[in-house]
Amino acid sequence: MSGLYSDQLLDELLCGTRSLAGEWGLSDQTEVSLLTISENMTCLAFDPLQNRQLILRVHRPGYHTRDEINSELLWINDLRQQGVVETPEPIKTLSGSLIASFTTGHETRDVVAFSFMSGKEPSADAELVNGFRQLGSISAKLHNHSQSWIRPINFVRKTWNFETMLGATPLWGDWRAAAGLTDTGRSTIEAACLIIRDKLDAYGMGENRFGLVHADLRLANLLIEGDRLGVIDFDDCGLSWFMYDFAAAISFIEEDPIIPDLQTAWIEGYRNNRPLSEADEAMFPTFITLRRILLTAWLASHSETPTAEELGSGFTDGTVKIAAQYLSSHQ
Repeated sequence: MSGLYSDQLLDELLCGTRSLAGEWGLSDQTEVSLLTISENMTCLAFDPLQNRQLILRVHRPGYHTRDEINSELLWINDLRQQGVVETPEPIKTLSGSLIASFTTGHETRDVVAFSFMSGKEPSADAELVNGFRQLGSISAKLHNHSQSWIRPINFVRKTWNFETMLGATPLWGDWRAAAGLTDTGRSTIEAACLIIRDKLDAYGMGENRFGLVHADLRLANLLIEGDRLGVIDFDDCGLSWFMYDFAAAISFIEEDPIIPDLQTAWIEGYRNNRPLSEADEAMFPTFITLRRILLTAWLASHSETPTAEELGSGFTDGTVKIAAQYLSSHQ
C-alpha cells in the first residue's frame, strides 16, 4: 500500500496496537490483524488463551481530539443503556479509561476497543428494502434520543454543515482535487454547491431538523444477523441535519436503481417513530447530492485508502452526473 498508510507504517501500527493488548486484559498471545483502513485503522484482536476477541480502532492523528473521541463513546453508552440501537459496547481498559494510546515515530495514536458484533454487511439487492425500513426506524429513534439527551459537560463533536463539508473550511478536504475532474465537471459541481447552500439556508437548523446524528449509516457500518440490524462506527457522529442520515446511508450506491425503493422504505420506517414532514422529504435530493460531493472530497484527500484506489476517477464522473441531474431539477 502506498500513501499515508505505507506497508512499513502498517507494520508499526499493528505492532503498537498489539503492545496495548494487556490494557484490556488480553494475554501476550493475542493476535492483532488488520480489518479495514478508512479514516482510521480497524483491527481484530483475538486472544486464543481466553478465546476472546475485541475490535480495536486506531485513530488517525490530527482528526479527532481525545475529548471528541470520549464524547462519541459516551453517546454510544447512553444509546445502549436506553436500548435505542444495537451497537458494540465500548470497552474500558483495566485502569478504567475508554482510550489507550501508543507512540510510533513522533506521533501518538489513540486506540479504543469495542466488543465484537457478529453479522454481515447487507448487499444492495431487493432484500435491502426491508433493511432500510428497519434502518429508518432506527434513525428516527437515534434522532429522538438526540433531541432529548442532556449531553455531558465537555461533550464535543464536529459540526457537519455546508461550510465544514463543502465550504471554505472542509473537514474532509477539497472536492476540486478529485481524480479525473475536468473543467466542465468542476463548473457543474460548483453550480450545484451554490444551490445546495441556498436550499440549506432556507431549510434552516431548527431543533427538529438539526442535531446529533450518526452521519455515516452506510452499508459498511451495518451488520445483519437474522432479524437484527446492528449499527457500528460512530466515528463521524456530530451535529448535522437529521435527514442527512439517509443520504449517508446510500453512500457509494447513489446511482443504483434500487434507491427510490430504499428511500420509500426508510421514510416509512422513520415515520413509524418520528414525524417527517413534506419539507423534510423535499430535501432528500439536496442531502444526497451534498453527501456525494463530500465523499468525492474524502476520496481526494484519502487517496491512499483501498476505497479511493478502487473507485478512482469513475466515482468523480458519477458525482458530476449526479450534480448535473440535481441542477436540472433545482434551477
